[in-house]
Amino acid sequence: MRIALFSTMAPFVNGGARHIVDWLSVALKKEGHEVEIVYLPEYDAPDLLFQQMMAFRWVDLSSADRVICFRPQSHLISHPNKVVWFIHHIRSFYDLWDSEYRHFPEDMYHKGIRKALFAADNAALAEAKHIYTNSRVVSDRLIKYNNIDSEVLYPPVIDSERFHCRSFNDEIVYVSRLEHHKRQHLLVEAMKHTTTPVRLRLCGSSYSSAYPDHLRGIIQADGVADRVILEDRWISEEEKVEILADCLAAAYVPVDEDSYGYPTLEASHASKAILTTSDSGGVLEFVKEGVNGLIADPDPRAVAVAMDRLYREREQVRLMGIEANKRLAELGISWDHVVKRLLA
Repeated sequence: MRIALFSTMAPFVNGGARHIVDWLSVALKKEGHEVEIVYLPEYDAPDLLFQQMMAFRWVDLSSADRVICFRPQSHLISHPNKVVWFIHHIRSFYDLWDSEYRHFPEDMYHKGIRKALFAADNAALAEAKHIYTNSRVVSDRLIKYNNIDSEVLYPPVIDSERFHCRSFNDEIVYVSRLEHHKRQHLLVEAMKHTTTPVRLRLCGSSYSSAYPDHLRGIIQADGVADRVILEDRWISEEEKVEILADCLAAAYVPVDEDSYGYPTLEASHASKAILTTSDSGGVLEFVKEGVNGLIADPDPRAVAVAMDRLYREREQVRLMGIEANKRLAELGISWDHVVKRLLA
C-alpha cells in the first residue's frame, strides 16, 4: 500500500509530535508498505491560523492509497481514505481556553476564531474513515468539544529494547522539552523543601531561552545549584538511554498532558519508577500510585515529599520500576498493534 503520513511541525523544534510520525514510517516500511512523510509548518498564532488551514486543504495526496494525519491541523486535508491519529487540538482554543496558557484576550475577535475553528474541525474530522487518539484524555476532549467518537491507540517508542536498567543513583531525571507547561520549575521549587540528598537532572531543548533562563534563576534563588543539573540542549537518543539506565527514577509533571508522554514510556522501558502529579492528564492513564510510580499534588512541598520517598525507599523504587515495565504489556503498547489498527 502507498501510505502518506501527513502532519505539521514547528520549524527547528523536535519532539514527540515528530517521533510518532517518523517511527510509524519505520514500522510501516518493515511491513512492506511504501511510505511518504509530508510536513507543513503550523503555528498556533490566531492571525495565521486560517491561512494555514487553507493551505492544508489544498494539499493533493491523491496518489496515496491512504493518508494518516497527526498533529493539528493536518486533519483538514481532503482524501477519500483519510485516517486520523489525533494528537491534540489547538489547545489554546479548546481545553486551555480558560487557562493562563491562552496568551490572547477573550474578546469577540478571538471568540469568533474559536467558533470558526470548531466548525472547521468538526467538518474535517467527519470526513475521516476512522479517528484514533493517543490517549483517553484526548478521546474525552473529542467527545466534549466535537461530539466525535474515537479509539485510543497508544503510541510506542522505536527500538524499545535499547532501554535498560543498570543501576540506581541519586538523580530523578526529567528528559523533555523545557517549556512552562511541562513544569520543570515545579521540581526545581520542590528541591528546596527536600530533606534528603536527592538530586535533580533536567534535560531538553526549548523554543527559546526564556524558560531555561527562568529555571536558572529559580535554581540560584533557592540555593539548590549543588543538587540540580540543567542541560538545556537537545538530548540524543543514545544519551537518553544512558541517563535512564542509571537514574533513581524519572519525572513527568506536565499540566493536563495529552497522553502519557514519551518520557513516561521511555522510563518504563528502562524499568524506572515515574514521578508525576495529580493534574498531569494522560500520564495518569499509565502511572498507578505506589505501584509503578508516585502521584503527588502539584505543589512544591508535596512533590518534595515524593522525591524524598523515592530517595529513601530504594527497594520499593526498584519494584515500582519493574511494574512500570509490566504496565507496557498491560496496555498493549506495540507497533504491531498500531499498524494493524491504522490499516484496518
